[in-house]
Amino acid sequence: RVCVGVCFKEFSKKFSGFSSLIAAESFNYKKFFEMVGLKKKSPEDVKKVFHILDKDQSGFIEEEELKFVLKGFTPEGRDLSDKETKALLAAGDKDGDGKIGAD
Repeated sequence: RVCVGVCFKEFSKKFSGFSSLIAAESFNYKKFFEMVGLKKKSPEDVKKVFHILDKDQSGFIEEEELKFVLKGFTPEGRDLSDKETKALLAAGDKDGDGKIGAD
């Protein structure tokens, strides 16, 4: 949870203009993950974030868990639309099984 807290704090400090991602149908997963600094985190820290997003602790992040990703990063967060969720899932689902694994 430490990494996620740090990511959230960095995000809040740097990007007070978060409203561009909050508006309906405006979510861009590449921009979002760049904004929260996950690309700069160690593989261990990224796995910690993964396990927090994996609410049911199944070892995978499924479509239903992805819908709430913005709420985990900011109090103003909203649920992703079905279209946004499917786009995010497709980007992370490397083997086409409908879920994102930790690797």
